Amino acid sequence: MDTKEIKSTVSNLDKASDDATILKLLNILNDGVKPSEKLLRETKVGVAVNKYRSHSNSDINSLVKKMIRTWKESVQNEKNSKKKTASPVSNGNAASSVKEEVKSEAGSTNSKFHQGPRNPKTDGVNTTLYDNSTRNASVSALYTALAIERDDRSSHILSVAREIESEVFKSEYSNVNDNYRNKLRTFTMNLRNKKNPELRERLLSGGIKPAEFIKMSPNEMAPEALKKEIEKLHKKNLFDAQGATEKRAVTDRFTCGKCKHKKVSYYQMQTRSADEPLTTFCTCENCGNRWKFS
Repeated sequence: MDTKEIKSTVSNLDKASDDATILKLLNILNDGVKPSEKLLRETKVGVAVNKYRSHSNSDINSLVKKMIRTWKESVQNEKNSKKKTASPVSNGNAASSVKEEVKSEAGSTNSKFHQGPRNPKTDGVNTTLYDNSTRNASVSALYTALAIERDDRSSHILSVAREIESEVFKSEYSNVNDNYRNKLRTFTMNLRNKKNPELRERLLSGGIKPAEFIKMSPNEMAPEALKKEIEKLHKKNLFDAQGATEKRAVTDRFTCGKCKHKKVSYYQMQTRSADEPLTTFCTCENCGNRWKFS
C-alpha cells in the first residue's frame, strides 16, 4: 500500500463504528503496510491503530498488539541497519535527529511504541508536586496504574493522575486522612486491573472526567465483561426467584376445619429430605384459614 491508500484506510478506520468493519480495515493495514519509520510518521497509521489496543473485542485488541509489535520490530531493524552502514559521526547526528523527531511527535521522551511496563521513573516523570509525600506517592501510583498497556504521552497521563488526586483531596476538605488514603487505594486498584482497559481508556480519552470518576461506585468501575456477567447472574436469579413463587391450585378435595367450606387453594413444596413426601400448604378461600400436612 502507498501513502495515499494507507491514509484513506486510516480515515475509514476512524469512521468505522462496528467491530466487523474495524477488524476488516485493521487486517487490510496489517497485510498491506510495509512499515518504515518514514511511512509511519507520514501516515500516522501507528497512532490510528494504537487507539484500538484496549478495545473490548479480544480479536481486535489482539490483532492491534500484534501489528504494533511487528511494526516496532521492523522500525528497530531499520535503525540497526542504518547504524551499521553509517559513519560514527553521521550515525550520531542521525540518532540525535531521530530522538528529537520522536520527542516532538510524542510530546514526551516516550515513543509511540513504548517498551516494558511504564511508571514515573522509567518515563522520566517528576511526581514531586506537593510538600506532602503521601500526595506525591498517590499521584505516582495513579500514573503507574493509568499507564498500563498505554502509549499515551507521559505529560497527559500525569495530568489525569494529578487531577484525580486533586479531586479526592478536595473531597476530603483538602486534608490527607484515612478516608483520603482508602479512596486513592480503591481507585488505584481498579485502574491497575489488567482486565479493565476500558476504564483507563475512558479516563485518558476524556470519556470520564476525574471529578466524575471519584464518584463512581465499584460496580460502575467494573470491566464491561464483569458487568455483563453480573447482569446475566441478576437476570438468572430473578428468573429463579419468579420460578420459586407459590403456584396455587383451587380444589374441593379439602375441607376447611374452621368454616367447613370446600373451596381451598393449595400448593406443595419439598420441605424435608428428598425421600420424604411433599408438604401441602392449604388456604381456605372463604375465611383465609391456613394449614398444612404431608
